[in-house]
Amino acid sequence: MRAARSAYPITWRIMDALEAFAAFVWPARFGRAIPWLMLAPALLLVGLLALGLIQIGDTSLRTLDRSTFLLSEEHTLENYRRAVTESLFATVAMRSLLGSLIVTITTLILAFPYAYLMVRTPSALLRKLLLIALFLPFFIGQVVRAYGWLIILGNQGLANEALGLVGIAPLRLLYNYPAVLFGLVQYMLPFAVLMLAPALTAIPEELEAAAGSLGANWVRTFRHVVLPLARPGLVGAGLVVLTLSLTDFAMPAILGGGSQDFIANAIYDQFFRTSDQGLGATLALLLVAVGSLLVGLVFTLFGAGTLAMGRARR
Repeated sequence: MRAARSAYPITWRIMDALEAFAAFVWPARFGRAIPWLMLAPALLLVGLLALGLIQIGDTSLRTLDRSTFLLSEEHTLENYRRAVTESLFATVAMRSLLGSLIVTITTLILAFPYAYLMVRTPSALLRKLLLIALFLPFFIGQVVRAYGWLIILGNQGLANEALGLVGIAPLRLLYNYPAVLFGLVQYMLPFAVLMLAPALTAIPEELEAAAGSLGANWVRTFRHVVLPLARPGLVGAGLVVLTLSLTDFAMPAILGGGSQDFIANAIYDQFFRTSDQGLGATLALLLVAVGSLLVGLVFTLFGAGTLAMGRARR
């Protein structure tokens, strides 16, 4: 029986030609430059952001001429004086800072048991249901969710209709500070769970079993084993929730009804309603400065969070 004649596949020839062309265009001695080449898009974006901040900084030093609605040619600190001294901006800043702290603490309290159950449950079905419930809000969008709460919490909404069934008069559930905080917590919860899940997954279940075998109850195991080891995830989730809630625009605008503005809403008003771009740029830079100080303070007190998990294992 004659053996079949082997042939070099045409697809292999094409791959060899492509490999030779790649070696000609990018020789092996250029291998050390590959990481920098992959990093180039990120560096480009950061550079554009830096240029934008420089332009915003220049705009913040120019005041608005009310007669022509053009920015002045002279540089002055008048916008910064207004941002610091006027009571309106101080009220908005305190509301934003306090609200972001409340949202961060509340979100972490709610997200931790959700993430722990999702990671530790032995039921594959329950884990899939928790994942679906977690990712489903991402497909809806923040604005759509905010308008959904308008329907649910309105004077004729489902919540007040349910209260009416038990004889309670309709309550004002919208256009107030608690409504904004509630919407932010609901929006931030999936982000916090996603940040906590890897940290909890990295905790070996044997450690909890060992603590239980040594006589520790669930509370002591959680306090002395789970919580300390989950600290990187808590710090990372807290940073994400804190910065996102501090700079949020949609929830205060929609659920607050214009009476519970955060800093982002004040910046929008200065740019697009009063056309005072100088003051808007000043508020934007102050927001960046305050957020950076908060992040730096968290890094100083608690470390870098999930960014330090790899180093902690060595």
